Amino acid sequence: MAFCHPIFASSNQPIFSPNKCSAILGVKLIPEHAYWRCHSKNHFTIALKQNIHISKNGKGRDALQIRHAKASEEVKREVVSKARQNANHGLSMVDSIQRLGIEHHFEEEIEAILKREQLMLRVHSHQGNDYQELSEVALQFRLLRQEGYYIHADIFDKFWDSKGKLKQTLCDDIYGLIALFEASQLSIEGEDYLHEAEESSRQYLNTWLSRYHDHPQVKFVADSLRYPIRKSLSRFTPTILQLENKGWTSSLQELSKIDTEMVSSLHLKEISAVSKWWKDLGLAKDLKFARDEPIKWYMWPMACLPDPRFSEARIELTKPLSLVYIIDDIFDFCGSIDELTLFTEAVKRWDMAAKEQLPDYMKGCFKALYDITNEFAFKIHIKHGWNPISTLIKSWIRLLNAFLEEAKWFASGHVPKAEEYLKNAIVSTGVHMILVHSFFFMGEDITEETVTLMDEFPRVISTTATILRLCDDLEGDQDVNRDGNDGSYLKCYMKEHPGVSIEQTREHVTQLISDTWKRLNQECLTETNPLPSSFTKLCLNAARMVPLMYSYDTNSPSKLEEYVKSLLYSGGMQSIPEDQTIVS
Repeated sequence: MAFCHPIFASSNQPIFSPNKCSAILGVKLIPEHAYWRCHSKNHFTIALKQNIHISKNGKGRDALQIRHAKASEEVKREVVSKARQNANHGLSMVDSIQRLGIEHHFEEEIEAILKREQLMLRVHSHQGNDYQELSEVALQFRLLRQEGYYIHADIFDKFWDSKGKLKQTLCDDIYGLIALFEASQLSIEGEDYLHEAEESSRQYLNTWLSRYHDHPQVKFVADSLRYPIRKSLSRFTPTILQLENKGWTSSLQELSKIDTEMVSSLHLKEISAVSKWWKDLGLAKDLKFARDEPIKWYMWPMACLPDPRFSEARIELTKPLSLVYIIDDIFDFCGSIDELTLFTEAVKRWDMAAKEQLPDYMKGCFKALYDITNEFAFKIHIKHGWNPISTLIKSWIRLLNAFLEEAKWFASGHVPKAEEYLKNAIVSTGVHMILVHSFFFMGEDITEETVTLMDEFPRVISTTATILRLCDDLEGDQDVNRDGNDGSYLKCYMKEHPGVSIEQTREHVTQLISDTWKRLNQECLTETNPLPSSFTKLCLNAARMVPLMYSYDTNSPSKLEEYVKSLLYSGGMQSIPEDQTIVS
């Protein structure tokens, strides 16, 4: 839902109209035949016009797996050996592995290195810190916080002057500034020094970029500012590694290339499975007005669950995710308030008999929702011994209530207050519903306590949904004053505060996003989070999705679109991307 519909809106009062995605990631792709009704952002469609060819060369696959195992063992030996010799070398290797998105192969080694580092800090406090450079301290801080360890920000005290500012002697330390900028992205509420560090390091690095256009490290600096590690997905963003240990560079590079090839082949198989499932379901034929984009829907679990072990989860999560988009289109493009209320009440009853009260065009969708959710719950019960059907139904009811609220706003011409809009909009993103399904399918730490949290709206999910909604509203609504149809928090806020300019509103939203990231960082610390770390990382990946999923300001495709198209056009035999470079 969004403002403002071109047919019904008056010139001075925008109203809600069917364009703002009430779907996962808070973004909507408009069906081509509905384009006249609403203004579309620069979204994309990937059409699967022919069958996917998947190589069944068993010998080639086996040879690839043998090469992968060999390269993996070589890297493991180097990691263990170098980490024992020098703690800083060990951390550098962990950083390189994580930047390449292959850390799932080294979970035990990484955990051991970071646990040892955290223990040393706890025992010796910051003794020895005087001999460490800014880049080393910042890397230590970032890697430990990334893994959920709370490391106090006073680890940086020696780098501040008497006024709490970064010492001037450090303003030309490019690697130190980049490391500090990256570390500052993991700040939590109340850490004012880290906020100051972020602003200072960003300013110094931008000044450096303006002076040294031809320097060989320009791309490294620019990419670090544009794609901070904390807010990026490593497999789909430029990766430039600064490696001092040249001895293990070839093994790491070989492993990264082989791993990328194997994962790409796996993704292609999953795309084939999802496409076949969607075709067999038949909803695209029954609901001509709705979106028909199974590959695009698959991209969300593909990016958020990168570990190859979650192949089945990626396929299964695409199923409820597809229904979010289809039901959103029903609420946006087709249903009257009475019909949408009937559909919502039918879901609350969760009885196939309720289908008979629905209009014909809704019956197939309701049956699909009923069947897919029950099948999903049955698979969870078989895999993990817990029947989640009650929690799954509650998540759908919560989502449909939010959809219905937006539909009523549109029908009545009501423009909500900004806070009212956001409270509903973080639910209508669909984030809670899909993350609840994800939690159960991953199957880790399913207990009475964690299920009770899923029945509610845990903070790690609400902060994720808030980031997605506000980022999409901010980036997708570049010009609030134009005669467009795309509604957002910005429009609600400006209507509520008539004297506020668009620049002030954008600054306000940017600050809200920054504050929400700090709350999400807090939730990711293991000491305060009762949910499993694997689920927390999934939430974090979801918060990183918007800039990868959509390209707002250019005609170029998004990073994920580029990746998926390369899979389809090259048959899944992907090599390491050109911009994922190793610099020794």
